Amino acid sequence: MIKIYSGSDVDKKVREITSQEMFFDRKKEEQVREIVDDVRENGDAAVIKYTKKFDGVAMKADEMKVTSKEINDAYKAVNDDYLRALKTAVKNITSYHKRQKADEWFETLPDDVILGMRNVPIDRVGVYVPGGTAIYPSSVLMNVIPARVAEVREIVMVTPPGKGGKCDPHVLVAAAEVGVGNIIKVGGCQAIAALAFGTESIPRVDKIVGPGNIYVTLAKKMVYGQVGIDKLAGPSDILIIADEDSEAEYIAADMLSQAEHDPDSTAILISTSMPVAKEVLKEISKQITKIKRSKIARASMDKNGCIFVVEGLKKAVEISNKLAPEHLEILSSPPQNLLEKIRNAGAVFLGPHSPVVVGDYLAGPNHVLPTSGSARFSSPLSVYDFIKKQSIVGYTKPALRSIIQDIRIFADVEGLDAHARSAEIRFKS
Repeated sequence: MIKIYSGSDVDKKVREITSQEMFFDRKKEEQVREIVDDVRENGDAAVIKYTKKFDGVAMKADEMKVTSKEINDAYKAVNDDYLRALKTAVKNITSYHKRQKADEWFETLPDDVILGMRNVPIDRVGVYVPGGTAIYPSSVLMNVIPARVAEVREIVMVTPPGKGGKCDPHVLVAAAEVGVGNIIKVGGCQAIAALAFGTESIPRVDKIVGPGNIYVTLAKKMVYGQVGIDKLAGPSDILIIADEDSEAEYIAADMLSQAEHDPDSTAILISTSMPVAKEVLKEISKQITKIKRSKIARASMDKNGCIFVVEGLKKAVEISNKLAPEHLEILSSPPQNLLEKIRNAGAVFLGPHSPVVVGDYLAGPNHVLPTSGSARFSSPLSVYDFIKKQSIVGYTKPALRSIIQDIRIFADVEGLDAHARSAEIRFKS
């Protein structure tokens, strides 16, 4: 199932992993392009057509929006324990994201020059919440709450309809709890296209956030520029750094928790102990038979699971920074000793009692994280993703006069005479 790498084989396997690119099948791209173009040209009619084709749900345009009755029915369908856990998650996630609000600043320089930076929330955001093989109320919270904290004016949520044209009640209740008033029962790349271009029933948004399958990701890639997007999310991944005192049982469970997402998910262990590595292999084989999505997890482990045994934690950190994992668990003791050396990771989980699942649901930090090594250059979804920055410049006439010669120098070098004239014309008399 999983191979253990040691010695020179470790560096060879790391190079193999880091050289992989996010592969988009050309045939899938063509299929998505056809759907995106159709929705752009034909609006609701195309959305309805593809919803029937892919989700098996026939609906009219005025049936796409979730009604208040459906929300009320959803509350009746979920139990009190879920609602309590949901409210706890909302509280924690909101509290964490409220700390991210950046201050605006302005300053006055000589000659009464004003410079500054403003924060302006995005007007309208589209949130995609996946359906299909699993339900994700946690995705509702993680995508909507930072937008709310950023004071986005309007949020439009899209999610695939299930059997009978209904959405999962847990997802609807989550949306209601965070104040989403416009929920559309549409999924797939047709939903992304509808949000990007607008239809008769679905408003055009300024930015689209939220994870999805390969078709959704391709659609987001295609409409980027027409709208903003959060990121191109690949399959989930986890990397665990462990020493000789780490619990093999915990490690196996945490690797499987990410492997169950998708057959293309990645689970990697870097250990300083060969006995721990071998014990983890045994635990994976034992535990994988006990989980509901064992077929998916097994496919993931067979394809992308691996264990590296290295001589010391310094080497473990070096490999981790090269792989730039979405989720990084540090189980070596004490974990804080390695934290300042970690440069590339979406989220870091410290110690044996901080499994990724805590961050997935309740801790507060966002679980929409950079995947496929993109933690080298990108960050978790945050309030900042829903705020535009505006730079402010205010010059007085004396201030402009003091730099007009330098403006002319730059304009002459760049061959842009009208640039210089736009400043000089103010002093022609």
